[in-house]
Amino acid sequence: MSIVVTGATGHLGRLVIAALLAADVPAEGIAAAVRDKEKAADLAAHGIELRLADYDRPETLAGTFRVCDRVLLVSGSEVGRRVPQHTAVIEAARAAGVAQLAYTGVLGGPEADFQLAAEHQVTEQLILGSGLPYTFLRNGWYTENYTENLAPVLEHGAVVANAGEGRVASAARADYAAAAAAVLTGEGHLGKAYELSGDTAWSFAEYAAELTRQTGGTIAYREVPPAARLEILTGAGLPESLAEVLVDVDHAIERGLLARTTGDLARLTGRPTTPLADSVAEALKA
Repeated sequence: MSIVVTGATGHLGRLVIAALLAADVPAEGIAAAVRDKEKAADLAAHGIELRLADYDRPETLAGTFRVCDRVLLVSGSEVGRRVPQHTAVIEAARAAGVAQLAYTGVLGGPEADFQLAAEHQVTEQLILGSGLPYTFLRNGWYTENYTENLAPVLEHGAVVANAGEGRVASAARADYAAAAAAVLTGEGHLGKAYELSGDTAWSFAEYAAELTRQTGGTIAYREVPPAARLEILTGAGLPESLAEVLVDVDHAIERGLLARTTGDLARLTGRPTTPLADSVAEALKA
């Protein structure tokens, strides 16, 4: 039996593997399911087994999973293609007879009514229909969604969004990774759905104020209408389909759908979630 992490060379996948190692899971008990083994050479150098897993090529998944493996399905990053990709993984996991399939979905699960949630909801239904022992990790927003690209914010002195006074209970990716590791290594998690979010919800005005405090500059929150936000995002080079999803997420934030502070994340990790101020400080050091 191994703990198998799909998308293992992505941001979250790498952090999950790091969290497993930090939890004293031996490297030989971890398998990294990757599309390109060359990109995972550093993982192999630490003794982690590499298994080929291309979500878009179902035939590569035939040997990815083995009986009694515990598997983390990290959701695909390509919005609009996730359902067939996830279907291929679920079918391969069912054929192999894995002991657990944990899935990284979205906060709110079936009740989330924004565009980005739709593929996650279909995936959860597919997992339920498969009969596999499952755990749903319904992740809230990553703070890095905002802090990883601070250059335009600092250049223009503005945090721009169409989220009104809505709040975001975000957490660092490492927090979500630690929760996934806890679920993959612990007991009593089968058949459960965890609503994962940060301990404290913040507003965009508060985010701008934190940036101002830490940079010594003046950063304001500039609320714009959805159409203007869409124009800004497409003008920055984002495909219109992705820009529309992000505008819709801001509308969901305005309606309070990403502000839930359930405490599940801190309970799974056994520690408080990473404060916004710490994530901002880390990003500014980079």
